[in-house]
Amino acid sequence: MKHKYLFIALLSITSFVLNAQQAKIKRADKDYDNFAYIDAIKTYERVAEKGYKDVEMFKKLGNAYYFNAEFDKAEKWYAELFAMVLEVEPEYYYRYSQSLKAIGKYDQANTMLDAFNEKSGNDLRARLYNQQKDYLKVIEENSGRFVIENAGINSGYQDYGTAFFKNQLVFASSRTSKGVSMKIHKWNNQPFTSMFASNVDGGGNLQEPERFQPNIDTKFDEATPVFTNDGTTLYFTRSNYTDGKKRKSDDRVTKLKLYKATLNENGNFTNVKELPFNSDQYSTAHPALSPDEKTLYFASDMPGTYGQSDLYKVSINEDGSFGTPENLGTGINTEGKETFPFISNDHELYFSSDGHPGLGGLDVFVSKIGDSFKEVINIGAPINCPMDDFAFLIDTKTQVGFFSSNREGGLGYDDIYKFKELKKLSCEQLLTGIVTDVKTGAILTDTKVTLFDEKMNKITEVYSDAKGTYTFDVVECKKVYYVRANKKDYNPVEQTVVIGSETGETKLPFEMEPYVIPVKVGDDLAKVFKIKIIYFDLDKWNIRPDAAFDLAKIVDVMKEHPTMKIDVRSHTDSQQSHRYNEKLSDRRAKSTIAWMIGQGIEANRLTGRGYGETQLINKCSDNVECTEDEHQANRRSEFIIMSL
Repeated sequence: MKHKYLFIALLSITSFVLNAQQAKIKRADKDYDNFAYIDAIKTYERVAEKGYKDVEMFKKLGNAYYFNAEFDKAEKWYAELFAMVLEVEPEYYYRYSQSLKAIGKYDQANTMLDAFNEKSGNDLRARLYNQQKDYLKVIEENSGRFVIENAGINSGYQDYGTAFFKNQLVFASSRTSKGVSMKIHKWNNQPFTSMFASNVDGGGNLQEPERFQPNIDTKFDEATPVFTNDGTTLYFTRSNYTDGKKRKSDDRVTKLKLYKATLNENGNFTNVKELPFNSDQYSTAHPALSPDEKTLYFASDMPGTYGQSDLYKVSINEDGSFGTPENLGTGINTEGKETFPFISNDHELYFSSDGHPGLGGLDVFVSKIGDSFKEVINIGAPINCPMDDFAFLIDTKTQVGFFSSNREGGLGYDDIYKFKELKKLSCEQLLTGIVTDVKTGAILTDTKVTLFDEKMNKITEVYSDAKGTYTFDVVECKKVYYVRANKKDYNPVEQTVVIGSETGETKLPFEMEPYVIPVKVGDDLAKVFKIKIIYFDLDKWNIRPDAAFDLAKIVDVMKEHPTMKIDVRSHTDSQQSHRYNEKLSDRRAKSTIAWMIGQGIEANRLTGRGYGETQLINKCSDNVECTEDEHQANRRSEFIIMSL
């Protein structure tokens, strides 16, 4: 009986302990749900240290550290989570991979990314990783272009988010209390931030920072300023606090908003107004201006956002009003976090992301701005590291700039670093050459030279000058281009060129041959002018890019001889039935004629029909074994001169 009572007593004690732990976890859950991550972490860890294991607790412990960018500590608890269960929501595979990168375990991180790719369906982060499995090699190739140093203005608190203003560097810092009692973020246990400014001396060194424009301070956050070129307008981020009133969203969270202030005659920024597309229900933050100051870029989680935060742009009208914000799209944004945009005077968008393949945490990326955003490129180390790197800013004249990071070796929660860019990441070249007569070597002036991309889309055209020289100002390194030269009384010439991998100049000379070959009715124009046969893919009749390139030669010849008429004859191989091939070849002939008409050739100068497999040029008839190349030789079009 004694043993029975002892068992009951032990059971009661165990039940009491479990209930006590569960009560603590319940309190921690409440802190977690209120974004008080620091308080939640303390309770969760005390419970975990006593041997209590719980899947949801490990998720929240990992998340609390992850959301505070303490990825090395997040890794510990995500590891505990995956030790307990093998199947969790896909997002945890991604967060665990990011945390593993922070401690240099890239192989294990990539294993988690592979699992994330398998489980996440159509997530853009998974697709980007799957397309760039060699992302570490690419980042390594992009690295080593900067020298960095501590900016010398950091404190033991948060310091981040710089902007140039006259001869000052303005940034956010939580280094001093805003009032009698220091207000603390429950999110990260850091004080609220104000804006500070550091004067830049003649040697480019930063002086001791001082509070910047105290009159725009509130008792909550002010951060990430950007100024117009004339210094009269300031855009900045502030907690949702206007006219002495703090506002919260429906879920009781104080969001961030964008504000605008103007410089008065006394040199103070006043007339602070929030921008019209703000909302109490979502955040808008981290403004950036285009070089012409007609567009404002920012980060937000407003409705329509793909991930945790996306980058947006909004037009600034001449009367100072704003257009409708536009999401920058999936070329830039992912299901992760895109934030801290900056637009350089070279029309490049720099931003930070944890959704594009990187070294861990937030990495800095760049995309050239044209008619659309170009390829997103990781700018590499030492700017990027396994922790958060963000708020990139550069003066393109001096190639000196600043960025923020919570990397190891800093003084505070976030620190500001100064850098010098030694080499541009973007590789651009001139494409140039001289056009000459192939027989005499004479310079050929006024020759039209046309540039096409790898899909035969026309990019631009130029004419050779008095020295026979043509130049395309900017072409992209490592890209394939087609180039065509046209001149009256000369055969058109086309060349393919692959641009080199280093910034510089690619030379592509043209030697043109005069029309010397007599032509007569019945000749095949493709053979007479040594133009490749127009091939079609198996079972297709659409115009391939390489076919379009060669068809353009026929068009050029017909434009040079405006009375010439052509009969287009299309042929197939023998791999289908005679009836099918007859129809297929006829569709090909009609497709070819339609394309040429679309290029400006009159319809009454073109006739044509399909001949199916009735005029094979080799042995490959029915039931004869042939290679694909042999069959493709029969899939052709001919251009027979009917009149001149």
